Amino acid sequence: MGVILTLVEPVVVINKLGTSFFEMALTQTVYNQSLRATRGDSDQAQVLSSRFLLIQSVLSSVAAMLSIIPLSRMADRHGPKVFLVASQMGSVLGMFMLVIFMYCDVPLEFLYLGSLLHGLSGGGPMFWAGVAALASLSSEQCKRTLKLNIVDFCFGVAGVVGGLLSGYLYQMGPSILLLTAILVSIVALLYTVFAFSDLRCSQSEGEPLLTESVSGNMMDRVSIGMLMTAMVLFMLGVIGAENVLQLYVLKPPLSWDSVWAGYGRAATSAMYLSSFLGVVILFNVLGDTALTLLGIVSNCTGMAIMTFAIESWVYFLGKLVLKGYSPKNLNFK
Repeated sequence: MGVILTLVEPVVVINKLGTSFFEMALTQTVYNQSLRATRGDSDQAQVLSSRFLLIQSVLSSVAAMLSIIPLSRMADRHGPKVFLVASQMGSVLGMFMLVIFMYCDVPLEFLYLGSLLHGLSGGGPMFWAGVAALASLSSEQCKRTLKLNIVDFCFGVAGVVGGLLSGYLYQMGPSILLLTAILVSIVALLYTVFAFSDLRCSQSEGEPLLTESVSGNMMDRVSIGMLMTAMVLFMLGVIGAENVLQLYVLKPPLSWDSVWAGYGRAATSAMYLSSFLGVVILFNVLGDTALTLLGIVSNCTGMAIMTFAIESWVYFLGKLVLKGYSPKNLNFK
């Protein structure tokens, strides 16, 4: 039992299930509210929804930047588990803002408060910083790349399951989906606080707590800098495109309901499964750089296909092509 409770994977799985349910509830709520505001004009509703999600994403990211220094200082004293606890608390608070919006007569902009709370608590960046640190601390140095990709694999499995279930739960009622998201997220938070061991005291004195030192000549440093830049640009493109695609499928010509939208989210999360297989099978053959380029090319090709999709099977074909190795799977040494 003690071995199980030192693993970071259960936190990732439970948290991803909760966020999958919440993201479906949020997207559907925002789009339906925009449809009402535009009197059924789907194109204008997509414009309004896209603008809202863009502002929400920027607000959350800027707020997360402001929280980096204080949370990092707390993590230095209490261990990287602080990142997980703080970010999940902000996530739950943000979900309650959607509850207030659904049951009270408040404007759509009220939901920005939830994004602000989530960002100030660290948001996604701090959550994944804690996950990466704790996953590294719970594995040997020679196996850290595999360990981090196992975490990604668990994240993908949870995303697939959450995407498939979220559409059906939404059809049972938006309130049921949102309540499920909150309950699952609270379970993840309670598990992190009371049951999860952060392994802070199990490291030897000579080993750094959060990061490894980067050694090597100037060419190695330049290579790492270029790969990090590629990762940042890749994530910006993927996150921005996913926000648009989630709304694109809801309006004509696809006009997906919540069930089909859940299938689309599950297909997106399946990328993490193929990424894991790519690391296991091709890492020793191609290496990090070649796999990164392969992932970028496959993602660009898939995005291009989905841009012109007017049939559901074409959209899923783009998702199939999009699945590849992601630069965020890199373990720089």
